[in-house]
Amino acid sequence: MVKDSVRTGVSFGLTSATITTLGLMVGLQSGTNDKLVVIGGILTIALADAFSDALGIHLSEESKKDADGKHVWESTIATFLTKFFFALSFLVPVLLMPLGEAIIVSVLWGLLVLGLLSVKIAKSKDEKPFKVVLEHIGVALFVIFATHYLGHWISTLG
Repeated sequence: MVKDSVRTGVSFGLTSATITTLGLMVGLQSGTNDKLVVIGGILTIALADAFSDALGIHLSEESKKDADGKHVWESTIATFLTKFFFALSFLVPVLLMPLGEAIIVSVLWGLLVLGLLSVKIAKSKDEKPFKVVLEHIGVALFVIFATHYLGHWISTLG
C-alpha cells in the first residue's frame, strides 16, 4: 500500500508536471514555433519547477501542527521525482516528431495521465469519476487554450 506522503507527492507532481509543462510548451510553440525553445522550456520546468514544487510541498507539510519529519521528506522527494521525470517525458515526442505533432501527442499524453489519476482519486473517495475527471481535465484544457492564445498574442508584439 502506498503511503499518504508518497501519494501526496505523486498526485501533486503529476498534476503540476502536466499542467505546467503543457502550458509552457503550448505557449512557447504558439509564440515562437521553435523546437529548441520548447525543449529549453521543458528542461527548465523539469529542473526549476520540480525543485520549487518540492519545496512548496515541504513547507506545506512542515507547517502542519502534527508534521512528522519522515512524512515531510517522503512527500518532498516524491513530489520532486514525479515532477522531474514526468515533465521530462514530454521531451520524447518533441525530440522524435515535428513540433506541431509533438504538441498534440504531448497534450493527449498529459490529459490521459491526468484523467487516469483523476479516476483513481475519485474511486478512492467513492465519488463518481466522471465529475472528477471533467473538473481536472477542464482546468488543464483551460490552461492549454489560455497559454496558446497568450503565446500567439505575444508573438504579435515583436
